[in-house]
Amino acid sequence: MSFEVKEKTEVRLVFLGAAGVGKTALIQRFLKDTFEPKHRRTVEELHRKEYEVGGIKVTINIMDTSGSYSFPAMRKLSIQNSDAFALVYAVDDPESLEAVKTLREEILEVKEDKYTPIVVIGNKIDRHNDRLVSSKDVLSTVELDWNHSFLESSAKDNVNVLEAFRELLQRANLPSRFSPALCRRRETFPKESKRRPPMNKTNSCLIS
Repeated sequence: MSFEVKEKTEVRLVFLGAAGVGKTALIQRFLKDTFEPKHRRTVEELHRKEYEVGGIKVTINIMDTSGSYSFPAMRKLSIQNSDAFALVYAVDDPESLEAVKTLREEILEVKEDKYTPIVVIGNKIDRHNDRLVSSKDVLSTVELDWNHSFLESSAKDNVNVLEAFRELLQRANLPSRFSPALCRRRETFPKESKRRPPMNKTNSCLIS
């Protein structure tokens, strides 16, 4: 009589950023392929998604944090227990980029590791006429000075959302074959396109 032993892999991601930059919207777009235009205040929410790839169970824990600085103890605990970080700002809000810089410093202080996996995400690129943050300047700072990953996204138009999660999982050292349904190549600056490929994500998926 033989028993099949299944290996389990688990990773914890945390989304940090100022209020209203679209952290929850990015997570909901990834998990449910939905977008809610009305901003809803978040305190702290943990989402879990399980996949099975080649007999190996992969659990992705995604922590959605408050954009308020009223919960420093909760934020510190989230940082301590996480494997990779998404620092989100809005391209139409320069102050939210300053918040990213402050949060990065806090992460590095708590983790005591300058090589902590961090992905900086400039969200809301669908607001073309309202952009106030230069993508080229942020790219230079994030990838050259900080040595982190950077990309721009739109939760509303579903641009670079899967790519952002793929980058996070790879930074967290989750092998690429375990990265569920995240098979498209990342583009830091997405090409202009009126139609976006639909997300194809189920609880169980195979990566070729």
